[in-house]
Amino acid sequence: MKRGIELYSDKEIEKIEKACKVVAEVLHAVAENVKPGITAWDIEMIAREEAKKRGAKPAFLNYKPPFSNVSYPAATCVSINEEVVHGLPKKERVIEEGDLVSVDFGAIIDGYAGDSAITVAVGNVDADKKRLMEATKLALERAVQKAAPGNWLSDIVEAVHSTAEEYGVYPVLRYGGHGIGKKVHEEPFIPNNRKDLGKKNVKLRRGMVIAIEPMFALGTEETVHDGDGWTVKTKDGSPSAHFEHTVAITKEGPKVLTEI
Repeated sequence: MKRGIELYSDKEIEKIEKACKVVAEVLHAVAENVKPGITAWDIEMIAREEAKKRGAKPAFLNYKPPFSNVSYPAATCVSINEEVVHGLPKKERVIEEGDLVSVDFGAIIDGYAGDSAITVAVGNVDADKKRLMEATKLALERAVQKAAPGNWLSDIVEAVHSTAEEYGVYPVLRYGGHGIGKKVHEEPFIPNNRKDLGKKNVKLRRGMVIAIEPMFALGTEETVHDGDGWTVKTKDGSPSAHFEHTVAITKEGPKVLTEI
């Protein structure tokens, strides 16, 4: 077993699932409110209020992830159109008809974390954006099916990358899923792009809890950073989509924890 990967007991997984259910409920409430005219900051406020109602602590707010030197200043990541991930929810960013809005949210309850992401189509979106969303959602479903004891991390990566190829879209480089449980980000890193796997393959075992999160772009696998220090965008400005589930690897197979 790779050093640093946590294996959780059934009782611990129940605690993780409790946080995950809150995450799913918060994202459901957010999705119902995403419409033309609201701002990214409005989404942030909805998520904070919904988490508060459920006695949960937003996992990202003031969290310092392993890949950053500073703490994240919000409870949500709100990434719109060409923004792939880690989008800061800005007060001046107004949601418009035809946008793709990805919302990533995590919650902590009793010391255990849950994490999930959705992409919402605002009103009528074009055929390419629909294809992109369909591909990303299907990639997540296929990847989840591979999260079973005895399989390998590469099986998840292959499920994601091959789905992107099937739909003619691109799995972005350098970003992907992760282990989760007592911390929001734990080992292992779960790439979406085959190029990122290298020799870092891991055998999947009962008790692992992982966040699987395909991030696809319409035109490129390459990304650039926005000037705000957080937001990651597609290099060519093409739209992107992002879906994520927290999944427990059990003796019966994969169990999605972030479903209502």
